[in-house]
Amino acid sequence: MDTAKGCSIVEGATMFSKRSLIPQTQTFYDDERPRNRAYILSALGFLLVLALTIKLAFVLNAREGDISGELLNTNAYVANCRTGANQLIQSATSGSDALWNKLADFTDTIGPRLSGSVGLENGIDWVEARMKQDGLENVHREPVQIPAWRRGNEWAILTTPLRNKTLSILGLGLSVGTGGAAISGDVFVVSSFDELESNCSRANGKVVVFNAEWISYGTTVAYRSRGAAAAAKCGGIAALVRSVTPYSLYTPHTGMMSYRDGVKKIPTASVTVEDALMMSRMQSRGTPMSVQLYMEANGDSIPEVTSYNVMGEITGSQYPNEVIVMGGHIDSWDVGEGAMDDGGGLFVSWEAVRLMKVLNLRPKRTVRVVAFVNEEDGARGGQAYRDAHVNETTIIAIESDIGITSPKGLNVTGTDETMNILSKIGQLLTSIDTDTILPGDGGTDVDYLSKDGANIAGLNVDYSKYFYWHHTNADTMDKLDPKDLGKSAATMAVYSYCIADLDKALPRNPKDISML
Repeated sequence: MDTAKGCSIVEGATMFSKRSLIPQTQTFYDDERPRNRAYILSALGFLLVLALTIKLAFVLNAREGDISGELLNTNAYVANCRTGANQLIQSATSGSDALWNKLADFTDTIGPRLSGSVGLENGIDWVEARMKQDGLENVHREPVQIPAWRRGNEWAILTTPLRNKTLSILGLGLSVGTGGAAISGDVFVVSSFDELESNCSRANGKVVVFNAEWISYGTTVAYRSRGAAAAAKCGGIAALVRSVTPYSLYTPHTGMMSYRDGVKKIPTASVTVEDALMMSRMQSRGTPMSVQLYMEANGDSIPEVTSYNVMGEITGSQYPNEVIVMGGHIDSWDVGEGAMDDGGGLFVSWEAVRLMKVLNLRPKRTVRVVAFVNEEDGARGGQAYRDAHVNETTIIAIESDIGITSPKGLNVTGTDETMNILSKIGQLLTSIDTDTILPGDGGTDVDYLSKDGANIAGLNVDYSKYFYWHHTNADTMDKLDPKDLGKSAATMAVYSYCIADLDKALPRNPKDISML
């Protein structure tokens, strides 16, 4: 190398033409080497980045690839499942009148089924016997300890300077009574917790009336559940809560309430929307008002009794310990007949399993219907079922507990892969318009199974009028349309059957929704 000139010659360096791939000879000079090293390093860097990018893309898309592969398999499976699905749809929809009559027989004969009541136990006996008649397999009951709250007699009278008016009330579930005698107090009406807190001293010694307007069930129900504790903290002697409903024909709505540790338990009842509005108007005009309230409710000492979840199934042909759970709750409030809440939900789940048996459609996995007990005032049935079945693998648990009106599909808490597979299965239900899969919750009873990785789902329906008669004397059979029952049963049947018969089990859900 001539360091002075910095120019030496390298002979015989071999290069390749992109056009001909023919070796050719070229001469490089020393002063060109740094530049060519840069070119080479740049090329190597580009190749390294490209390789890493390809590898990263492969890793990131691995799960998507798994989903795509699973969906390809699912597409083929859906074609194979179509015959069974069509049979289930045809049988469910053509038999909707029979299903309606079966539910009517149950609700008319048994009536309301409050936890711990004779009516509930009669209902459990009825369902267990009929499941056996229907040919379901492994029909049995499992014990559950539940509260036996009772409302007893109750009444309320509003007194003003010019009239006495009997208020239509329903004591709220788990409320205490008035101690064997009527209590009296002036009325103080508030529209929100904030208004009560701002005027806390005015509630002392009063009957506090919560006149909270309907926003949504999830929002407005807070006044039913927490109103008593809030009123008691301000010295209220009782609480009356405007019924949680968007529409009223002078019908009070009951439901569960709760107390808080360290806060006095005061009697609590619901009043009609109309009476809550009237008392609010009278207060704004400065009209003196007082309420005399009598309640025999036993919330200060609620006994525990033994009741039962009851269930039946069609046992899986290959994986009997992998279970698809469906159901609703068999208990109801002590008003109405529990037809919509939740007789309908239980019976469409039951019908789905019955139809598989009748049509001789035995899937690879077990499909089980469960009549959960004590959903309304404790949810002990859902907890007990989960505890009793920890040695099984629940693939998905589907509950129907928000009415049976114009079903649309399922609300699901599950993985993206699960949602995609269910959407594919839903294509089999387009003929009855129940093919929609949306993110959402399942229901109080089945949510406990999410702790163990089960996918959770709920029947998605049009519930725009559900809260008109929810927890009232108006929850009766005339609110249910036989066609809706048939479509709901078909929907539950097709999803559960096709899921149960997949070659590869539906992916488990790592998310525990009980922690949300």
